[in-house]
Amino acid sequence: MDEMFEKYSQMIFRYLKGLCGDDSLAEELMQETFYQAVKSINRYDGTCKPSTWLCQIAKHMWLRELKRQKRVSDIQPDESMFPLVNSAEEYVVDHYEMLSLLQKVHCLNPEAREVVLLRINGDLSFKEIGETIMGHSESWARVTFYRAKKKLKEMISDENEM
Repeated sequence: MDEMFEKYSQMIFRYLKGLCGDDSLAEELMQETFYQAVKSINRYDGTCKPSTWLCQIAKHMWLRELKRQKRVSDIQPDESMFPLVNSAEEYVVDHYEMLSLLQKVHCLNPEAREVVLLRINGDLSFKEIGETIMGHSESWARVTFYRAKKKLKEMISDENEM
């Protein structure tokens, strides 16, 4: 389990951070995810990747937290989510573009937002996202991601026209 934690903890943290937008809550939920994984390791049958299994547990931890707090998440990205750039100007432009994109992702419906975050942050396949995590088909995940990308492009083009 220690190896699994070392290998997947950052990915699970980024996934949860994308859902909740809060570093400390994401850290707490990540720890709870691995605690639940240890408790239920005997139920892991190896039919999916460990990362997919852990994302599924993380999703349940997030849903449990939402029910507990009875609130909707807001993405509050911080600077650790942005890549290093060569100059201050590039950083400001990249930072603004990333914030703008994350705001648009947040405007998607919850399922589309989750598919986008799982695909980008979790680097999961459409099969893993659709069948294992979301309870739909692989095709559903592909179509949902495609439509979300199309919607994001429309939002960006509408913004550029203004």
